[in-house]
Amino acid sequence: MKTDSETVHASTPYKRKGLIRLVRAFGFSLEGLGSTLKHEAAFRQEAILAALLIPLSFWLPVSPIEQTLLIGSVLLILIVELLNSGLEAAVDDISLAKRALAKRAKDMGSAAVLLSLLNAALCWSIIVINHWKGIVEQFS
Repeated sequence: MKTDSETVHASTPYKRKGLIRLVRAFGFSLEGLGSTLKHEAAFRQEAILAALLIPLSFWLPVSPIEQTLLIGSVLLILIVELLNSGLEAAVDDISLAKRALAKRAKDMGSAAVLLSLLNAALCWSIIVINHWKGIVEQFS
């Protein structure tokens, strides 16, 4: 008897194995990033924020764990925004009609992005305030 995994792979001719799968998955990931950058203004803004904050984290006099929190909190924003954009695209693909559950799904995705932004602001604020004296000395 076939397992569920064997059944899924047998019925999905597009599944690949090994290195080919990894290369294709990487390509699809790049397509997803490119598409999101092209079509989502919020993601472009957050990517610019990441491009500024991540290098800044290397210049701050913080511990490796704090630097990981600074970078991770910024990457989390991008991750959540990608998921939110995917959710919105899927909902819109099903129907552009105004529907209560579609609105709820989109609002929840938006709330997740907001929480990730608040998380990053909190992480950066606490760490920067905690090291304010060292930061001022480093840059003066």
